Amino acid sequence: MADKIPSRFIRIQEEYPEIMAAYQAMGDAVHNAGPIDEKSRALIKLGISTGARLEGAVSSHTRKALNVGASREELHQVALLSLPTIGLPAMMAALKAIDAVLEDKES
Repeated sequence: MADKIPSRFIRIQEEYPEIMAAYQAMGDAVHNAGPIDEKSRALIKLGISTGARLEGAVSSHTRKALNVGASREELHQVALLSLPTIGLPAMMAALKAIDAVLEDKES
């Protein structure tokens, strides 16, 4: 599950290695820029992806959060917290993407 990287992302890495190395370095820098622990960062990024309505990012950040110890309940709470701010359709879409990752993990 952790290795489920979209083929398009892999292709971009192969075609533009310098750009993707810079992107990775920026990601590492922002992750290390403060005191927030790894699991909390993963859940925050899941929330950001939910708010931006980026289904692929919701799936990706769900997998990353699971890899650092987030529970099903924590993942669901992130989606539920989006309800008053961005509405029912966006929350439902996030839950659908989260549950798809969870079901994939269980199979």
